[in-house]
Amino acid sequence: MRVLVTGGSGRLGRNVVGALAAAGDEVVSVDTMPEERDDVATFPADLTDAGECYSTLARFRPDAVVHLAAIPAPGMRSDVRTFTTNTALAYNVCQSAADLGVGHVLVASSPTVMGYGNPAGWQPSYLPLDEDHPVAPWNAYTMSKVASEDVVRAFARRGEGRFHIFRPCFVVSPEEWRGAPTQGGGTVRQRLENRTRAAVSLFNYVDARDAAEFVRLLLAKADRVPNGETFFVAAADALAEKPLSELLPEYMAVPEEIAGQLSGTASAFDTSRARRLLGWAPTYDWRTELV
Repeated sequence: MRVLVTGGSGRLGRNVVGALAAAGDEVVSVDTMPEERDDVATFPADLTDAGECYSTLARFRPDAVVHLAAIPAPGMRSDVRTFTTNTALAYNVCQSAADLGVGHVLVASSPTVMGYGNPAGWQPSYLPLDEDHPVAPWNAYTMSKVASEDVVRAFARRGEGRFHIFRPCFVVSPEEWRGAPTQGGGTVRQRLENRTRAAVSLFNYVDARDAAEFVRLLLAKADRVPNGETFFVAAADALAEKPLSELLPEYMAVPEEIAGQLSGTASAFDTSRARRLLGWAPTYDWRTELV
């Protein structure tokens, strides 16, 4: 199929583009500053402009769109710019795709919609967190992601194509295992050793190659998945050397009786829905990949 990937030059985007191209798909990587590649077509576009978004999709007429473009974390731009950019991107992509008859749209959200990191305090209803756990946005970034998820579900309810959501955890690309800077600054090893830094995201992570394989599988099996479905995409374990049942009460004030619902090295995020519906399972972890 022909797949248009927005944000194709980003940390996750590069891996998604490469995995789809390797699988035989015709891929178009769209970005405000696209990285030139030999294996796929690239195209510069600002998709916050509704006309430019429509024109871009009309130019390439993809069978599917993987929407990754966004301001990727809180604090990188002003709150107003973060919210308006991310919500406009999601709406423009979904509306353009629906108008042009694109068969499938997959939109990246974030596990931060759960609400952890709130300085006023946060407690989960249960662990591990699954897709049915209530969201609790508290800043412009998490509000933008919840709003974007609502946009996707609204288009799914219209029945004009397939629309799905995935929430990739803290993405680690292959070069970052070898010491390249991560999205949040510093290295993966520093994140592992500095528990305070890792705790604010519940010690979550996912290898970019595993996230890319999830995307490939969902595109291949989209017709077998309920429309408007949401998926967590996370590594099977936590980025921590001690069990989260011990770390979460200490660093995140999660009650011991809730943290104790996690055993061993298990992640705080449940990915069984992706396993059940797609046959996806993470294959990379920090113990084997960290150099």
